[in-house]
Amino acid sequence: MPRYAAFLRGVNLGAQRKTGSAELRTCFERVGLEGVQTFRTSGNVVFDAGRAPKGDSIEKALRDSFGFDVGVYLRTAAQVRAIAGQEPFPSKLVAASDGKLQVAMLQRKPSAATRKRALALADDDNRLAIEGRELYWLPSGGIRNSAPYLKPLEQLVGQWTMRTMGTVEALAAKYFA
Repeated sequence: MPRYAAFLRGVNLGAQRKTGSAELRTCFERVGLEGVQTFRTSGNVVFDAGRAPKGDSIEKALRDSFGFDVGVYLRTAAQVRAIAGQEPFPSKLVAASDGKLQVAMLQRKPSAATRKRALALADDDNRLAIEGRELYWLPSGGIRNSAPYLKPLEQLVGQWTMRTMGTVEALAAKYFA
């Protein structure tokens, strides 16, 4: 049976948007998904499905269960492995950065024009690359100081959910090796 990952946006943020792993697993199982497992507490869910899952049905189930909207960014096993294997920047730049390499999962692949405008926002302090439905960002420092930079970028490419490359690599090694 094919395995998938759901990267969730908007869970476990602040006191009002909390949910536990058991509740997430139950919610995914209610929509007919099997072998549901959660990875860390940042909204990463791995599951098996006989047919391609629909993000909107998972989003509805999450909204019905928790009372707030949760974005769902689905990836196949092959896509998770490909994301984890990406090296969008030279390893010397990644090692020299005080920030961590980030992966923003997008709902859809940006058009060529949108991609060009988004990549034009890159500079030496914020390196960007786009591959398919993923935007790779290497900040020179901490992510918390980058909100003014990220807002116009997200307005261009659409909403995303972001993970460190280390999280994606660990998830891929554990569930998609």
